[in-house]
Amino acid sequence: MPGKKSLLIPAIAATVVIAGGAATYLYLKGSGSSGEAFSPMASAKIVPDDAIMTSFISTDDATWSKLQKFGTPEAQKYFGASLKEFQQKLLTESQVDFEKDVKPWVGSVMIAALPSGAAKPVQQTTPDKPVPPNLLLVVGIKDKVSALKFANKMKSQAGVKSTESDYKGVKIAEFTGKGSPTYSAVIQDYLVLAPQRQWVEQAIETSKGQPSFASKAGASSLFAADAIDLKNPLARIYLPDYASAIQQLAANNPKGSPISPQGLSQLKQVQSVVAGIGVDDQGLRFKAVANIDPKTAKIEYKPAPGKIVSQFPAETMALLSGAGINHYWQQISEQSKSDENTAATFNQVRQQLKAAADIDLDKELFGWMDGEFAIGAISSNQGLLAPIGFGGVMVFDTSDRKTAEATLTKIDNFAKRNSVKVAERDIQGKKVTEWQVPQGVLLGHGWLDQDSVFVAMGQPLVDAISTKPTQPLDGSPTFKNATASLPQPNMGYFYIDMEKVMVLVNRNLAAQPNTIPPQTAAMLNSIQGIGASAFWPNKTTNHLEVVLALKSAK
Repeated sequence: MPGKKSLLIPAIAATVVIAGGAATYLYLKGSGSSGEAFSPMASAKIVPDDAIMTSFISTDDATWSKLQKFGTPEAQKYFGASLKEFQQKLLTESQVDFEKDVKPWVGSVMIAALPSGAAKPVQQTTPDKPVPPNLLLVVGIKDKVSALKFANKMKSQAGVKSTESDYKGVKIAEFTGKGSPTYSAVIQDYLVLAPQRQWVEQAIETSKGQPSFASKAGASSLFAADAIDLKNPLARIYLPDYASAIQQLAANNPKGSPISPQGLSQLKQVQSVVAGIGVDDQGLRFKAVANIDPKTAKIEYKPAPGKIVSQFPAETMALLSGAGINHYWQQISEQSKSDENTAATFNQVRQQLKAAADIDLDKELFGWMDGEFAIGAISSNQGLLAPIGFGGVMVFDTSDRKTAEATLTKIDNFAKRNSVKVAERDIQGKKVTEWQVPQGVLLGHGWLDQDSVFVAMGQPLVDAISTKPTQPLDGSPTFKNATASLPQPNMGYFYIDMEKVMVLVNRNLAAQPNTIPPQTAAMLNSIQGIGASAFWPNKTTNHLEVVLALKSAK
């Protein structure tokens, strides 16, 4: 984490030094909390209730070690080198050995973000000394003897200056090194540290009975063990008041744009969010749960049948599937009416489409898209697709074939008026309409069955999607690995075959070497595939799950 050393290490030293002395040592030797005590809920009871969000980072070796079974040799090499470089820098500047000096006593880490108005800077800020970050760290101390030894080691270093003061019976240490001061205190079995004294004082008040982050409305359900149900969580994030958190984060960013009234209205539809990332047999798994305001939950989302994926061949490198585009369009169109600029843009698009092709955007284009759909990118090195290496395919299921056919006819007529040759071709008994240009087939469309229509770029993909694939996408090992463990039923899939994508990226960037840094390329090459899906168990709860399927280490 950028800046973690400058804030965490010296503050830890300054805080634990408070407990120095032989008598304190004897007390500490007999005390210390178990790992079970350092739960997200327990840590949140130290965080003031005006915090806008918190994150909880695992310190369990067994959990983090599971990542070692993934990654290419190149990725592991770069990761190991980066970690070693960080540790050497830390050791050189502060004589700290993370494994020996810090790791033995840290039981948990919670990072809380506070609103920009929670405290005022006590020191003058300049371009060289910017306003400190609005962060409060709550670190569980599982072994106070080791913590004391570490504090004494830090105190003995040259250039270290610490002062102590009392606040409501708790000692606050101010540590000053080369940078801005850091404030810290030991509260119960936790080390609390922040770049401003007021935040540490608030944490002390919270521990003595003032409202905490854990007491916020809805927080208890977010902190429940099964809230996101990750087997081996690496990190979790909690936002009990989602809209307020996003507003405050935007306010804390001086370069950010203000949130529009329409955007704020949409944000307020989400009451709370809990999310986390963990490691399992597939690789990394991200889960998020959003609780929606019942007053705004007007649409009942239905799961996608999941059958349309089998229409795509295993050569598919990316896919987005779902159901009911017409419902999504109706919702977006209705929301656009609340903002004059957005409404004007939508109306302009409607007018232009009507003037150019005599098509009603709402009824004749999106209106008939009421079934399952999928949009995919398929690898191909033939015809017009050869220069870029892939093309796009769309498949739509509809209960209104008559309107769909009429719309496609209007689009074909528009192409004819613009000097595009439109001709029909038979592919294994299926009538396909193609747009032909001097370089070849630009695109084609036709019906796979009574209810499914497709549109494909380039003749190779028109041929591929018109015939039943010998190796369908849902039988591909990469697709299975990225999506098989996702919840069923769901709203559809987002899928990327990273191996195919990287082959294409490397080919297209061959003429421009070093465009992607070697470290980044190594990490991307460690990913086999990405799969994501969402589902709604009820009208007010949305679950999102993403799998980063990683290659096994060799």
